[in-house]
Amino acid sequence: MTPASQSNHPRHPQRDYGKLGRVGVLTPQANPTVEAEFRVLLPDGVAMLTARSTSGAKSPRQRLVDYIEQLGGCLDTYDTLRPDVVAFACTGSAYLVGHHREHALLSTQSARFGRPVISATQAIHSALQARGASRLAVFAPYPEFLLEAGLRYWQALGYEVVTHGRIVTRSTDTRTIYELTSEVARQALREQAPADVDAVLLSGTGMPGLSLVLDHDDFTRCPVFSSNWCLAEAAVRELDLVLDPDGVRERLARARSAAG
Repeated sequence: MTPASQSNHPRHPQRDYGKLGRVGVLTPQANPTVEAEFRVLLPDGVAMLTARSTSGAKSPRQRLVDYIEQLGGCLDTYDTLRPDVVAFACTGSAYLVGHHREHALLSTQSARFGRPVISATQAIHSALQARGASRLAVFAPYPEFLLEAGLRYWQALGYEVVTHGRIVTRSTDTRTIYELTSEVARQALREQAPADVDAVLLSGTGMPGLSLVLDHDDFTRCPVFSSNWCLAEAAVRELDLVLDPDGVRERLARARSAAG
């Protein structure tokens, strides 16, 4: 389906908003990036409905585990509202519980909620498979315990992680990831140029990455995947739509212009 045809065939013409579909987005409580990037990624005519994954745990590890283990409670904050698809925008949660537990939790909640609930890591896996990528360079702004969990996650799914690197943040508290900018990430990637790989994965929904996916010739010739890009792509696919890179580029330029 072309981007033009998407706008001509609304799935829900009775709606004032979200005529092409409604995407529920579950984002970690302190994350300022997911909603901003999804506004750019989702096609015009698709409504975004956000809920916050919350945890009172002091430990970053426990907070991330709580986000996915308490997924049902977060979904319940929608009350009677049922988005057409729900996107769980946290990679670290899946890394810590592992893909078997992740699959079980998401399958259970999809059945209970009556709508598909997909995770960023599932979406990344689908995107990598679609490109036939098996040799990865993985970069993330995680503390060491989470970076190592992420590497184990991808290796368990059969990927060869040829190289990996940490984009350094101010502290080991995962919430400091949200202070990063795409330019800080770009500079780090220039200094850690990937080896001969099939794809570069930028893991972490809190790190801005759209400009790195769209323009990356300064640090790699390989395709670049980010958590939010892959998750939005998977969500719109559930709506029988496609994520159009030219449209994303245009919306990103408008957002930057509006911000001054």
